[in-house]
Amino acid sequence: MNNKIKLAVAGAVLSAASIANAGIVIPAGDWTLDVNGNVNAFANFTNSDKAKGAAFLGGVATGEDGTGEGSQVGINTGLLPAWLGFTGTTRQNDVDVSFTISFQPNVSDNFSHGDAKTPLNRQAFVTFGDKSWGTVKLGKDLGIFAGQAILNDMTLLGVGAGAGTSGAATTLGGIGTGYIYPAWKGQISYTTPNMNGFSATIAITNPNQGDFGNGFVANAASAATAANTGLTELYQDRFGIEAQGMYEWTGDVSGKVWVSGASYDVNQDAQAGTAAAEAVTTSANDDSYTATVYDIGAAINVGNLGLVGYYYNGDGVGTTLMGNLGVYNNASGSLKKRDSDGGYVQATYVIPTGTKLGVAYGVSNLDEASGETATALVEKNDRWTVGAYHPLTKHLNLVAEYNKVESEGHAAGQNMESDTFSLGAILFF
Repeated sequence: MNNKIKLAVAGAVLSAASIANAGIVIPAGDWTLDVNGNVNAFANFTNSDKAKGAAFLGGVATGEDGTGEGSQVGINTGLLPAWLGFTGTTRQNDVDVSFTISFQPNVSDNFSHGDAKTPLNRQAFVTFGDKSWGTVKLGKDLGIFAGQAILNDMTLLGVGAGAGTSGAATTLGGIGTGYIYPAWKGQISYTTPNMNGFSATIAITNPNQGDFGNGFVANAASAATAANTGLTELYQDRFGIEAQGMYEWTGDVSGKVWVSGASYDVNQDAQAGTAAAEAVTTSANDDSYTATVYDIGAAINVGNLGLVGYYYNGDGVGTTLMGNLGVYNNASGSLKKRDSDGGYVQATYVIPTGTKLGVAYGVSNLDEASGETATALVEKNDRWTVGAYHPLTKHLNLVAEYNKVESEGHAAGQNMESDTFSLGAILFF
């Protein structure tokens, strides 16, 4: 994608409130209103191989549908949902002040009446600051840890993994096959001013309770379903902490490097009955742990060539979503953290027609906990992506993408594979 499209992507996702990145700018007294966003849609053709071995948790490869059919089609948005954002900016008393509110409608659904009424609401925040001392943000926005991983993923203009379900709000892109989803979180953050290319952000974030363990973790004596006894509900009693440091530079060889991390304290509420019954807590079996994760990445541009490398490593954070499958309950009430890591490499090149060609490989690994002998847990999700992104106009990109996704379980012979070919377009304004 060209530089204008790059700026549009960053503006649509983060609603960067600057005239250079603006959409439709409307002066309004002391305020300047920027209306920005995108509309995208893709026809997806997915072929899934018959799953091998016993079923397992955490795989992101698309499986066969309920009838055993391996070929599936659908019209969806891609990784980036359709977007409408409103950002207002002003300067008062030597302070830059802004607000952003956005919502994300769907472009397709599976209901016969064609109206599932499932828009997303990802942003509502205010910022204030000055280039001399930095910026404070309060409200809901993209998480800080892994934020750069998703913003530099070329499938942000396309589809990536997770396209097999028709009518879904978004696909997965590289989420779960190279990085953990940063998610959209309530936060209070401070970002330093730009200091010769270096900047840093630190924040307290809303714990987003339901993410950890998908709400419940089945113990060793039960199957991995919410209908069985011996469940553990996970909750958090402190804010999350997320931070990032980044250095950017310009020139013939331009780019940026970054590191970020996150920490969340998690407690268990052991249940004597079923998830549906919400049985009395068995406090004698309560336990707690701290989930931590860090990442490091770099994005380099040399002429028409772009390179991205990214790696993350976590303890108790699981895979795909923050905290998902991050711990194992050993049936004695003790939670054992699972280690996870992964990353992706990506290369893109703009040919003389302006078309950006790209190839990427990403992988996310999840280890068993100490003493665990799981037979129903994912070990690895990986993805190959080959894409072409052609700027038909400075605002409209035509996209063709091929994604091959494979999920492997810890037990011998557990495997799922899916191949998706996608054709569509994404318009930024």
